[in-house]
Amino acid sequence: MSAKDDLLARMRSSIVDGDPARAGQLARDGLAAGLDPLEAIEKGYAAGIQEVGALWERGEYFLPELVAGAESMKAAMAVLQPSLTAASREASRLGKAVIGTIEGDIHDIGKNLVAAMLQAHGFEVVDLGADVKIDRFIDAAEADGADLICASALLTTTMFNQKRLVERLRERNLRSKFKVLVGGAPANQAWAESIGADGYGENALAAVRAAKTLLGRA
Repeated sequence: MSAKDDLLARMRSSIVDGDPARAGQLARDGLAAGLDPLEAIEKGYAAGIQEVGALWERGEYFLPELVAGAESMKAAMAVLQPSLTAASREASRLGKAVIGTIEGDIHDIGKNLVAAMLQAHGFEVVDLGADVKIDRFIDAAEADGADLICASALLTTTMFNQKRLVERLRERNLRSKFKVLVGGAPANQAWAESIGADGYGENALAAVRAAKTLLGRA
């Protein structure tokens, strides 16, 4: 195993093990060694958070492990984000996206990862945070001249607000103005199609691919 592969493996395990201090230090080590921050996220930390999610779904991880993994991801992203932001300024702008976790849902790890990856791949991103009201998505998209509205939901009880978002765009005669991309644990391609969304992202990388495709940048 190469030194880089070993570092990426340790980044991944820091998330699975729920160790924020180690995750942050490994991110600093990676930057010092010249590792591309995007590669650190894609092949290290994102792989780790996806494994945490899989363990949660299989009932092998519980809330404390899920929270620890999320905190570790936050620690790593806090170190890597400035480098991603600097790199994205040099990238060709692919479009502007407004992103947030839908009203009633305070979970933001997946949303934060998608926002970071969109930015790293050349999108301008307006992150509205979590528990974002339907009209705030739309108002922000209009005010900022966005091309894309990205709405995340982690709970089955809040995913229906993704449907309300699409309906509200129609009510305001704005449906054709924005592409709508949905994601989150309970969502899937069939759900996106059923509510009239334009696309679905299974994970952060899939969301980037979908965004590029929707805006004809693939």
